[in-house]
Amino acid sequence: MSMEFLTPANWKDYELIDTGGLEKLERFGPFILSRPEPQAVWKKSLPESEWEKLSHARYRRQKGSEQSRSESSEKGEWIKLKKIPDQWSISFNYKNMDLRFRLGLTSFGHIGIFPEQAVNWEFIYDFISDRHPGPGEFRVLNLFAYTGGASLAARAAGADVVHVDSSKPTLTWAREIMELSRLDGIRWVAEDALKFIRREARRGNKYHGIILDPPAYGRGPEGEKWMLQDSIDEMISHCRELLLPAESFLIFSLYSMGFSALIEENLVSSYFKGEGHTGTAELYFPDRNGRKLPLGTMLRLNSGGKMEGPDQLLDPLSGVNT
Repeated sequence: MSMEFLTPANWKDYELIDTGGLEKLERFGPFILSRPEPQAVWKKSLPESEWEKLSHARYRRQKGSEQSRSESSEKGEWIKLKKIPDQWSISFNYKNMDLRFRLGLTSFGHIGIFPEQAVNWEFIYDFISDRHPGPGEFRVLNLFAYTGGASLAARAAGADVVHVDSSKPTLTWAREIMELSRLDGIRWVAEDALKFIRREARRGNKYHGIILDPPAYGRGPEGEKWMLQDSIDEMISHCRELLLPAESFLIFSLYSMGFSALIEENLVSSYFKGEGHTGTAELYFPDRNGRKLPLGTMLRLNSGGKMEGPDQLLDPLSGVNT
């Protein structure tokens, strides 16, 4: 299986300006933020004085804490260098999909969006839209769903969406984003993802699409401990039980450093043996100087659909793939 390299082509409200020194300098709409980035191990292109001049706010993580997609990670603080609100919104547009995201400066360093995932939002929207579903004809399950960009894309295309996240404040945030995007009807589930899909498998429920973007570690709403290496095999096995055999997709992403795309390939091939077409990719954003910041890996599985191979599963994005 060949590895692709994908970066979104349709962002206007997001830009990666510079990277290096274990940090990244990003523009979200009118505001520029400086945040930790453990994979930016090279030197910055811009001098430190330029970062200070451009940044509206800079995030400092507590000593010894690590970057994670979980609110349970150790916290830090935002240092405001210019006037910037605690909350603002940006938009992402693709074909007839018009998504709006409410962003915020959180104490754990996230702001409510992972812009690299836009390549998956586009895929989800196209996959569902091309099949012209009616009400209830296409069901999507989004696990570890965070603020729900993938949920919004599926809903915008007409799917019935179940959005699962263990954090109730994050679910409230996701609902606000749904309403801001002028969408409705998403089912919100505040639960440990592994517990939820165990129960769904016992019930015999089925889905046309499953989106899986687990953190390396985290906590469920009742203190359940999630460790990726301990639980991901069981989770993929249940995804196999839940995913319909035809005209369906699985998107499996990993952000944690040190987790190869081969892990995704091995896990999926163990349970989906010859049942579809797969493609793996590394997600990235280029900064203004052309350096490509790696932002995780993903695998897409298409079971019995119209596409016939990895090249079609990972569609070229306006020439930005390499």
